[in-house]
Amino acid sequence: MKRFFWLIFLSTFAFSQSSKESAKTYLDQRQFKKAQQEMLTFLKSNPNDKEAIELLGDAYGHQEEWDEAIAQYKKLTEDEPNNANYHYKYGGALGMKALSVSKLKALGLIGDVKRSFLKAAELDPNHIDTRWALVELYISLPGIIGGSTSKALKYANELQALSEVDGYLAKGYVYEYDNEPELAEKYYKLAIKVGGSVTCYEKLTNFYEEQDEPDKAINTIETAHQKHQRNAMHYQIGKVCADYNIQLEKGEKCLKTYLANHSAKDGVPKAWAYYRLAQIYKHKKDKAEALKWIDKAIVGLPKIKVFQKEKTSISRL
Repeated sequence: MKRFFWLIFLSTFAFSQSSKESAKTYLDQRQFKKAQQEMLTFLKSNPNDKEAIELLGDAYGHQEEWDEAIAQYKKLTEDEPNNANYHYKYGGALGMKALSVSKLKALGLIGDVKRSFLKAAELDPNHIDTRWALVELYISLPGIIGGSTSKALKYANELQALSEVDGYLAKGYVYEYDNEPELAEKYYKLAIKVGGSVTCYEKLTNFYEEQDEPDKAINTIETAHQKHQRNAMHYQIGKVCADYNIQLEKGEKCLKTYLANHSAKDGVPKAWAYYRLAQIYKHKKDKAEALKWIDKAIVGLPKIKVFQKEKTSISRL
């Protein structure tokens, strides 16, 4: 008899794990609706399974269904009030909802967002994502409702104690937002020196673009490419050249290299490279080539309005 019940237990456990693993796979594959349905079905017979509730919250969050995600994460914070990650996810979902509603409604959510992140930081002194969230929160909020550069830098310093590169990136972000470009550039460069990841180079590149310094942006991408050899960087160079009407020959060459070596892992669809080539040929006043490439872009992604707008602009040459 004991063996019979043990087999039932093992069978049920295996089913539970299989269902949750399926949901994780769906999330990894960005099939968020399937992950949602998998967990809704599973939770009907396992309503208190915390991992399943979290996975359901994640599925809702990826679909920007913030109220549903908030409800799941709130359950978790109530069941396990000392779990930092649950408070972090709850605060994050609240924060995203605040960005999607009116300013008046958002004001009513900010206090809960802040409390959730602060609780997560208190519970786990090593929680990097929470400290990033607090940096972004304090630097983006107006001072009248709790924004504070000094508090943002406090959490950037805590990040640096946990991860030097994250600390430098956070400080670059704070100083960029606070309109101190020299300090922002300094810390983004320090992040590259210490970490040197693709993300570090992207942050400095984006900073230069925001500062209207496209040549520096291109140089940064080229340096990154020498180290990381990512085909996607060819597209990024072509994009900057097309956007700023500079180094057009280089931009054309990079975009064509990107297309010749394109694969799904590059992230940016070919249609966007066609669009950038059309921009470059428009800058060169080559109407026929520009129309050829913008037509290819439209065929590739017919619903992108900016492609249609660009074709109208090219047709006026």
